[in-house]
Amino acid sequence: MDDFHLRYLKQTPYSDPGNTGDLGLRVDTGTLPRDPGRLASVVRDLIIHRGEGGRFGHVIPEQRLRDDAESRYVGELLRILRARSDRPLTEPRPPEERFVGTCRDFALLHCSLLRATGTPARIRCGFATYFDEGFHADHWVTEYLAPDGSLRLADPQVHHGYDVPFDPVDVPGESFLRAVEAWRMCREGRADPESFGVRDLNGIEGLAYTGLWFVRADVRRDLAALNGVEVLPWDDWGRAVLDDGSLTGEDLAVIDAVAAASGEDELRRLYEDPRLAVPDEITSYTTYDGVRRVTLSAPRA
Repeated sequence: MDDFHLRYLKQTPYSDPGNTGDLGLRVDTGTLPRDPGRLASVVRDLIIHRGEGGRFGHVIPEQRLRDDAESRYVGELLRILRARSDRPLTEPRPPEERFVGTCRDFALLHCSLLRATGTPARIRCGFATYFDEGFHADHWVTEYLAPDGSLRLADPQVHHGYDVPFDPVDVPGESFLRAVEAWRMCREGRADPESFGVRDLNGIEGLAYTGLWFVRADVRRDLAALNGVEVLPWDDWGRAVLDDGSLTGEDLAVIDAVAAASGEDELRRLYEDPRLAVPDEITSYTTYDGVRRVTLSAPRA
């Protein structure tokens, strides 16, 4: 795990919190907890998911629904939180003072704080089985190195306030499938690709995106995250593949190779393939503002 420790203790441009001295996150003076569970609790009380308004009895302003989750970088997320309240970020916030995000934001902020306090971590894209029985919901979680040297999954979004049958900082493998695991299950006929994706998007009954093409997209996002590019859940790049009918033999072979990779070194080698690597310009299929071309750049310090 030495390579894991070195690689995933370092912040990426996406996870880097920047100068947190004026944000109430003084790691050096010990105000930020180091325990993964306590950090997950901090994150849970800073973010409200875009679909959680009803859960909290809170009507989320439309502008926040549109804008907050388009923030790619933890530094941006923290600035938004600071603008909404000057209370310390280690103090629980009411819904109106929180960042309005997605599961990716919970995972990325948790990952950022773990790295900042000395725990190697990364985020994983895949599918959760605990939100909708019989369905594999598109989801992001944190993967971190536990003191015993094992890799564990944590879901800060469900740390408290959700009824889940497991420890939220030790999510079992059958409850969250990493994207490559989902791909293998679908390709081997052990699972129906139509049971993977999103449905009733934004609370609109029947609005769904499911299928093998969706699993492929998550494999690519997960591989990018493993290589330090933690994209948004609706980002894509290269040739548009938006349904199973658009998948080619080449598409299948490329993702089959990722799913068959024997280790971290091979995954890094595969990511050098321009069909997989995230370029400077991507396509973002935003939830509220349609399809946009986005040029990625380093965040502000």
